[in-house]
Amino acid sequence: MKTPRLGERLVALIVLAVLLFSPPLILPFDRATNGGLSWLPLYLFLAWGVVIALAAWLMEHRHDDQGGA
Repeated sequence: MKTPRLGERLVALIVLAVLLFSPPLILPFDRATNGGLSWLPLYLFLAWGVVIALAAWLMEHRHDDQGGA
């Protein structure tokens, strides 16, 4: 049985993902530094990792609430 708030938490995770990958947050990281490198790949990788880690935590946490079966 699903926890009652799992759906709400997954929707919040989707909203967070949309915000993290929206242009207003991505564009500041797309500027070249003195060495000519951009922070954009690092930002995208870290944001992607955070979204995946939170999704995994939410899905695994759901199994803990079910009680042994």
